[in-house]
This record gives sequence, C-alpha cells and structure tokens, in this order.
Amino acid sequence: MKKSPPQTLWRWICVRILTLAIVTVIAVAGIMFLRFALQNLWIIHHMPPAMRQEFLTLRAHPQTNLPRFHEIVDERWGVRYSDPSVGAADWLMVIILIFIITPFVAFTVLRNARPLALQFSHLKKTADRVSEGQFGSAATIVKSAPAELLHFAHDFNRMSQQLALYDRELRASHVALAHELRSPLTAAIGRLQGLLDGVFQPEPQQLEMIMKQLRHMSRLIDELHLLSLADAGQLKLDLHEINPGELARERVAWVRPQAEASGMIISVAADSTLTCRADPFRLGQVFSVLIENALRYGKPAGQLQITARAVPGGCSIEFRDDGPGVAPEFLPEMFERFTRGESSRARHSGGSGLGLSIARAICAAHGGRISAKLPKEGGLSLAIFLPDVSPAPF
Repeated sequence: MKKSPPQTLWRWICVRILTLAIVTVIAVAGIMFLRFALQNLWIIHHMPPAMRQEFLTLRAHPQTNLPRFHEIVDERWGVRYSDPSVGAADWLMVIILIFIITPFVAFTVLRNARPLALQFSHLKKTADRVSEGQFGSAATIVKSAPAELLHFAHDFNRMSQQLALYDRELRASHVALAHELRSPLTAAIGRLQGLLDGVFQPEPQQLEMIMKQLRHMSRLIDELHLLSLADAGQLKLDLHEINPGELARERVAWVRPQAEASGMIISVAADSTLTCRADPFRLGQVFSVLIENALRYGKPAGQLQITARAVPGGCSIEFRDDGPGVAPEFLPEMFERFTRGESSRARHSGGSGLGLSIARAICAAHGGRISAKLPKEGGLSLAIFLPDVSPAPF
C-alpha cells in the first residue's frame, strides 16, 4: 500500500483547525436540530387527534387562524417557547452544549498538536546534547509531524552526523599532524644535540641532514596552510587559458631525472588545440602530486600515461600507471588527509599523506573534481575534470 507523503505545515495546521471547526459547528447544529425534532415529535404525538389535525393544518397555513395557532403552541410548548431572552430554553441549550463540547475540543486540539510538540521536544533535547559536545546525536523522527518539520529533523540529524565526522577527522588530523611534525623535529634536534655534544663533527654532511628535516617540516606546514586556505574558501586562483598537455609535459620534465632513475616511462598525449581555464601554478601542483605519486608507488620500470582530452562540459586529464594500484576499500578514503596505502613505504619515500588531499582541494577550487578508479587491466587511474565555466569568486 502506497503511503501518502507528509503534509506541509500550513496544510497540516489548516486541515486540523478547519476540521475541528466544521465538526464542532455540525455537532452543535445537529444536537440543536435533534433536540427540536424530538421535542416536536413528542408533543405532537401526545396531542388529541382532533387538535393534532387542527395544528398540522394551521402549521401549514398559520395565517388562516393565527390566534388559534399561537394558542395551541402556548398550550403545548409553553408560553416561553418563543421568548428571545437569555433565559430561554434555546439559549440554555446552547450554553449546555458549549460546556459539553469544550472538553472534546480541548482534547482534540491537544491530541492533534502532540506530533508537532513532540518533534520540537526531540529536536530541543538533541540540540542540548550536541551543544554539550555529543556530536552524532540524532533526534527521534515523529512520522505524523508536518513535512517541513520532518525535513528539518532529517537535516538536523545529518548536520549532527557531519559534526561527528568533522570532530573525528579533526582529532585524527591532530594526532597525525603531531606525529608527522614530531618525526623530522626529533631527528633534527637529535642531530643538533649530537653536534653540540661533540658526537658529530660540524661537517656539511651533518648540516645537510638537519636541513633536510627542516625542509620536510617547512613543506608539511606549507601544505597544511594550503589546505586551510582551501577549507576557508580563500585559495586564490590566477586563471588563464592554458593547454593542459603542455603543462603536463613541463611538469614531466621537472621529474625526468627521478623517472629515469626508477626506469619509469612517462608519456603525454594531448591535443595541441585543447585549452582549459585554470591557474597554471596550482594545476601544476596537482600534476606534480600525481606524477610523484606514480613514481613513489608505481611499478619499477613501469609506465605512466597522461592523457588530456575534451569531454562534455569541460576537459579531463587522466594519470594512469601500471603499478600494483591500491586495495579497493582504500579508494573512498585515499583523498583524505594523512592517509596512505602503505604507510611505511610512504614515510620512507618522504610522503606526508597530504598530496592527494591538496590535489582534491585545488581541483575543487577550480570548480572541478578528481577521482580514482582501478582499471581492469591493473594499475591505478586518477582523473581530473575541469569545467568550461570559471569557478565563482570567493
């Protein structure tokens, strides 16, 4: 059986108020009519036959003998039957009905208002828990509440869940950040302490080892600063019409020594007339991240194919290697901060776990996106989509 959708708040209130008002009026009018009808039937039934016949004739045509008509009415119904004063029987009947119906009306109003009040009560209690830091708390849904209130409750629960997710991510990021900063800082301090204690000689090699750790910390801080700007919507872009293929070839030239050292062959395929509107420096950062990711995790003496082409609504740049790829369950989280497919190998090769997060942030600032998939032939495919329309200014 198909369930009807919840009513809007306006309709929910109007239907109940109008229904209650109409039922109340019909009930009062019906009781009054029934009272008059029963009274008339009772009195007419107990009239002598001759008087009954005379009265029925006069009721049809009272003008034929109006004094006699009123005489019968006063005799059988009483002289105060037509009295318009407040003390008349009709007014007393109305007052009695009001006292009888008022509790019914009050009960009906309270009963119909219960879903509304109950849903607000659940939201209030849940909001109190969230304000106390219990993120993820969910308000109970009262299905008979109005549609707007149901949507509000669902949105509130989603917001609470999102706050819980942000809280977990923030705590995890703090732990990961402390670990990432502590490692190079500890190494630099240890090396400096060794120089101060005379364990190591102040040779250029020792100083270079310290500088390497400091550069690693500086790069990590720069990456975190970039992500913070992106999260705040303050990542500024200097947009130009560029050829993504030419930009990819430029970035490949930068890493050619590392590629040759690992035996990786990097090829770029792109139409010379293909253009997209992007910030060449920021998009170049994304390309460098993806190329370095392939060099770090790809197959030794493997291949990296970079393909740029026009697609409906924009352009696509795909980075596809023939390496071991990643576990399928790792795909949904590989763009999160401080996540690595293989932690030990990433740290050994200098990875901070922020590269793909930075790539995603820069693509989002362009109004585009980056995605990952595992091709059937093996390896890993990372695809960037940039739209034709320029992103809205921050």
